[in-house]
Amino acid sequence: MIQNIKHIILDLGGVLLDIDYQRTEAAFVQLGMKDFAQHYTQAAQSDFFSDFETGKLDEQQFINGISEWIPGPVQAEDIISAWNAMLLDFPLRRLQILQQLQLHYDIVLLSNTNSIHERAFNQLLRERWGFNSLAVFVDKIFYSHHIGMRKPDVATFEYVLNYTGFNPAYTLFVDDSPQHIAGAQSAGIQTVWLEKGMTIEEHIFLNK
Repeated sequence: MIQNIKHIILDLGGVLLDIDYQRTEAAFVQLGMKDFAQHYTQAAQSDFFSDFETGKLDEQQFINGISEWIPGPVQAEDIISAWNAMLLDFPLRRLQILQQLQLHYDIVLLSNTNSIHERAFNQLLRERWGFNSLAVFVDKIFYSHHIGMRKPDVATFEYVLNYTGFNPAYTLFVDDSPQHIAGAQSAGIQTVWLEKGMTIEEHIFLNK
C-alpha cells in the first residue's frame, strides 16, 4: 500500500488521536444548545467553526459566539469542557508506529484544529505518556489555526507540499474524512481513507 512512498502526511483526530464527535454534541445539548449538529459535524461545519480553526477568531470570540447559541447563563469553563469532550486518547501503539515511520519516511502532521483543542490534547499527551507535544514524533506539524488554512482546500495541501518540498507523487496522505481525502487527491497526493472501524495499526502500517 505504501510502495514508492517517501513522504507521509497524517491527520490527527481519528488517525492518531481517538475522538468521538458525539460526546461534544451531547455535552452542548446538555448545556442547552439543541441544534449543535447543525453547526458542527465531522463532515461539515459552519463558517464560525472554520474561522476558529483558521485563527480568524480567538478563544474569547469563540466562547462568546457559542454563548449566544446557548439559552441562559453558561460558564466559559463549561463551554471549553464540552468542546474538548470529543478528545479521548493517544493509543501507545500509534506513537510507536510514528517512531518507526520516522526511520523510513519524511513524516508530517496536518490537522484542522484550534487553540483550545491543541492545549487539551497536548496536556493529554503529557499526562498519559510524558511528551509535551507531537513534535517529537514527526518532522513538522501543520495545525490549521497556525497556518491560517484548513482541509479540504487544495491550497492547504499545496502549502504543505511547497513548504516541505514533498513530491506529491511520492507522498501518502492518511485521513478519516472523505472530503479531506478528495482535497489531497486534487493536489496529486496518494491517499488512504481511514474508514470507520479502521486504525493505522491494524489496517495501514502493519509491518512497521
